[in-house]
Amino acid sequence: MPNKIKKTYKFAIKTSLYITLFLTLVMGFFLYAFYTFKILPILLFSIICYLGCFAVIQFRVERFIYRRVKKIYDDLTLLESTSLRKKPINTDMATLTQEIDKYARDKKIEIETLQVREEYRKEFLGNVSHELKTPLFTVQGYILTLLDGAIDDKNIREKYLDRASKGVERLIYIVNDLDMITKLEVGDLSLKIEKFDIVELISNVFEMFEMKAAKKRITLTFDTDYKKPIYVKADQERIQQVLTNLIVNSIKYGHDKGTTEVSIENLIKNKIIVRVTDNGEGITQNHIPRLFERFYRVDKSGSRKEGGSGLGLAIVKHIIEAHDEKIYIESDFGVGSEFSFTLEKAK
Repeated sequence: MPNKIKKTYKFAIKTSLYITLFLTLVMGFFLYAFYTFKILPILLFSIICYLGCFAVIQFRVERFIYRRVKKIYDDLTLLESTSLRKKPINTDMATLTQEIDKYARDKKIEIETLQVREEYRKEFLGNVSHELKTPLFTVQGYILTLLDGAIDDKNIREKYLDRASKGVERLIYIVNDLDMITKLEVGDLSLKIEKFDIVELISNVFEMFEMKAAKKRITLTFDTDYKKPIYVKADQERIQQVLTNLIVNSIKYGHDKGTTEVSIENLIKNKIIVRVTDNGEGITQNHIPRLFERFYRVDKSGSRKEGGSGLGLAIVKHIIEAHDEKIYIESDFGVGSEFSFTLEKAK
């Protein structure tokens, strides 16, 4: 495809032509009026005038545009426009306009992203403050009451110290979860990949929370009787944490006399998928995209009666992604939820 003539050349050609025509007419009239009119000198003058005008106009216009365009590039470079800084200065207006438009769009996206992050940061700091403030004030209240004289009463002393201890345990739980999710996000947490039986691991988690489930009369069960072990390759301790968080959540938000069912299915040749399904409260669709965010809660009432750090699902997501696996969620409000994640099968 042939290159288009630069617009500066078009401008110089037309302007030179107008100036040459004007000067030629003036010179022709002058020669006709006062001297002998000859075509050859006039034609020669026209050619020299045209070429001279074209050279001067083209040079001046390009210098004029270059200086102003250079200032634009310099100004944009001050704004950290790395994409423009790497390119040679272009005096073509159409190309420059495209580059500036692209730069403006990129900056708009960057600004919008920063605004979203700023809102997320504010929300995150508010949530951290709230999560830490509640147990701190609780512990402080019990200790101040004891210092004010309640320590002399043995029954009150033991009860308040026990409650203060639980508040400290909650603080430690939140701080440990924050430390873990920070390490997971920066990739600083090493995984100990080993071969283990996922069926046995799930059974152990069931046993750990059997009494907690019994209090709400929730049944923890497999979808079928797995008579043979199913071996996977993963960090057993971290996968146990994933299962723990998912099963504890299903108990927390499950209905009385409900069921939490775990199934293990072959997905592809070297993958299995573990599904944790309950018939509890369920989650509305508008909450699902943000469910794995730190401290994000579906219940905005501020109630913390169910406890927890608010980091459980965020940790689950990071652990699964650290294994280069996927986690999925399906939920119908009022019907129940299903969390599922993939693992690599061991040979």
